[in-house]
This record gives sequence, C-alpha cells and structure tokens, in this order.
Amino acid sequence: SIKYIFIFLFLLLSTINDAVYYLGKNLSDTQIGTGNVVEVFVILFTPMFVNRRFFHFVFLGMVLKYLVIWGLLQSNTVLLPLILYLFVSGIAYVLLKRFQSYLQAFKTSYDEQLRGIVKGVIATIELKDPYTRGHSERVAQYARSLAVATGNYNEDELNSFRYACLLHDIGKVNIPVQILMKPGRLTSEEFEVIKTHPVVGVEAVKKVQGLDQSLDVIKSHHERWDGKGYPDQLKEEEISQLARIVSIADAFDAMTSSRSYRSALPVDEAYKRIIEGKGTQFDPGLVELFQKVYPQWVKFHEEYDWSKNLSYQNN
Repeated sequence: SIKYIFIFLFLLLSTINDAVYYLGKNLSDTQIGTGNVVEVFVILFTPMFVNRRFFHFVFLGMVLKYLVIWGLLQSNTVLLPLILYLFVSGIAYVLLKRFQSYLQAFKTSYDEQLRGIVKGVIATIELKDPYTRGHSERVAQYARSLAVATGNYNEDELNSFRYACLLHDIGKVNIPVQILMKPGRLTSEEFEVIKTHPVVGVEAVKKVQGLDQSLDVIKSHHERWDGKGYPDQLKEEEISQLARIVSIADAFDAMTSSRSYRSALPVDEAYKRIIEGKGTQFDPGLVELFQKVYPQWVKFHEEYDWSKNLSYQNN
C-alpha cells in the first residue's frame, strides 16, 4: 500500500507543479519536450515489483497526468513527452512479463518440490497407520470447500491451506504403531501419547520453508470451541479459523471412514454429530456453513474410491 500512496502523491504534486509552472507561459518544444526523468525512472522501476496491477496504476496515473496538463495548457508540446512515456512504458511492460514468467517458472518448480515432500510425508504416516490412508486428502477436500464458503481466502491462501490439511497429522509419525493400530479403546496413558502429535507435528515442519503457514492448523486442529481440546486448551476465536475448519473436516472424515477399532459411520450420523457439537466442540458459525456445503461433502464421499482404503469388516 505504501508504494501506491507514494505514486499517488508524486503524481498529484507533479501535476500541480507542472500546471502552475507552465500555465500562462508561451510554450515551446524545448520547455516540455524532454519530459521528466523521474517519471521515466518510476515506470522502468515498476516491473521490479512483479505486480501487474501496480504497473497499470502507475501507467494510467502518468497518462492521466499528461492529459490533465494538456487540457489545462491546450498545447501540443505536451504530446512529445507523452509519446516518450508511452514508449518507455512499452519497454517496462515487456520487462514485467519477463519477470512474471521467471517467477512463475520458479514458483512451479518450488511447488512441485514441496508437493513431493508432502506426498512423501503422507506416505510415511500411512505406512504406520494404514487405516488413515487417504484421510489427509479427504480432509483437504472437505476443508477447502468450507474455507471457500467463508469467502475469506484467495486462491493462493487456499493452496497453502491444502498443504496444511495434508500435513495436519504429520505428528503421528512419532506415535508407536501399537497405539495407532490398537483395535480396542485406548487407555488414558495411550490417549495422552496420541495427544502429543500436534506439537510433534509443528516441531517437524516449523523449519521447512513454505510450510510456516501450516503451523496453526497442525497444532490447533484438535482444539475445541469450548476450550476443552488439546494441546493448549484454546477456545473460541483464540483458535485460528483455518484450524477450526480442519477440526470439522477431520471429525467428519474420521467418523465416515473405517478405523482399526470400528467401521465407518453413515454420513447422516456424522452430520448429526457435527450439528450436536455446535458451540461446544465446533465453531457455531462454521457449523452453519457446514450445513450449506454438506451436500458437496456427501457427493465427494459417495464418489470417492474407497477400494484403496482398508476395511474394518475385513480385518
């Protein structure tokens, strides 16, 4: 925002200065014919921000300035610096497109590497707990639709959120297999071990560049709206909204997929339990949005290829 304010003030003061200086004078080509070297520098500098909107703001602002000066002075001598400015703007636009292509190529390469890392981590988790196979991807799908329904996130934020969803259970790599795969009810001691996975997950990824925005989701997706969750007993809006979103998606998928200790619940039963948790386990506002996107979740659940997941009934 600072750069927009700076350019706006520069153009405003420059327009006033030129109008006051030239108004009423007998203009010649030598007086306005060379243009303003600062303006040339500004437009050539804009591609460094790799921001097309900012480039358009500067370009249109400069053109508007010259049109205002031309309207006040009624002299064609204003057209020469305007033509020069348009030529320089063309060069700047070519540079902007080149920088954008370089940045996009770098971003694509980086995303591919990050995606490979995330997939490798998920595969490691699933080797330890095969009953959660596909769980992270399904949670990511459910959570994305709920995040979209809030209207609070752009596409880049949603893509970053997907990584957070995929990695929300990364801390389970530190949980002993006999606890993860236990067919019966966990003891209090075993459940305390399970409750360590959010903190362990944060420790595992906090130094990985590009995953820093995932930390809140990884650490807080088991917090509850009423403050009775873990690991920090946060409540209500002390919990980040994205973590609250994943909490609902995680619970829904946990209930509607088979585990080592039980078979999957029907989706309508899971829906009922999410509604019952409104204002206690779950954010009441997000539960209302959940009711709106629920048909999308049911459709995804019905079309999902469950053959790649282990079945409780077969074990």
